[in-house]
Amino acid sequence: MKMMNYSMMRCVSAIAIGILLVVWPEAAILYLVIAIGAMFFLPSLFSLMSYFMKGRQLGMFFPVVSLGSLLFGLWLMVSPVFFVGILMYVLGALLVFAGISQLVSLMSARNHTEVPIGYMFIPVLILLAGLVVLVNPFAVATIPFIILGVSSIVYGVTELINIYKFRKKTQHIGPMIEDVTPIEEILE
Repeated sequence: MKMMNYSMMRCVSAIAIGILLVVWPEAAILYLVIAIGAMFFLPSLFSLMSYFMKGRQLGMFFPVVSLGSLLFGLWLMVSPVFFVGILMYVLGALLVFAGISQLVSLMSARNHTEVPIGYMFIPVLILLAGLVVLVNPFAVATIPFIILGVSSIVYGVTELINIYKFRKKTQHIGPMIEDVTPIEEILE
C-alpha cells in the first residue's frame, strides 16, 4: 500500500511541477540563474570563512578565486534577469553568425560546383532562429521550460493512468509470491 502512495505522490508532484513550468516559465529561468549563483556563492563563502578562521594563522594565501566566485554568485543571485538577457543575446548572435557563415560557405562552393538550392534551407533557418532570439530573447528562453513542463505533466498523467489501470493486477501478485516454496526448503 505504501508503494502506491509514493507512486501517487510522485505523479502529483510531476504534474504540479509541470503546471508551474508551463504557467510561469520566466520564473523558472530566474530561479535557475539564482540557483547557479548560490552554487558559486556558498562554496566560496565557506572557503573564505575557513581562511579567516584558520587559514591566516597557518600562513595560507588569501583565496582570491573564492572571493571572485563569491562576488559572481552574489551578482547572479541579485540580478538574474541581466544574465538571462546576456546569455540569450550571445546565443542569438552565435546563431546569426553560424547561419551567415554557412550561407557564405555554400555561396563560395557554387563557384566550384553545383549546389542545389535545398542546401540553403537549414542555414536560412539557423539565421532566422538567431534573429528571433535577438528580437525577443526572454520569450525564446522560456521555450525549453515550457517543453519540460508539458513533458512533466504528460509523465504524471500517464503514470497515474498506469497506476489506476494496473492496480488490480499488482494486488494479485502478493498472494502468489507467498505461495512460492522458499529456496531453503527446496535445497533440503
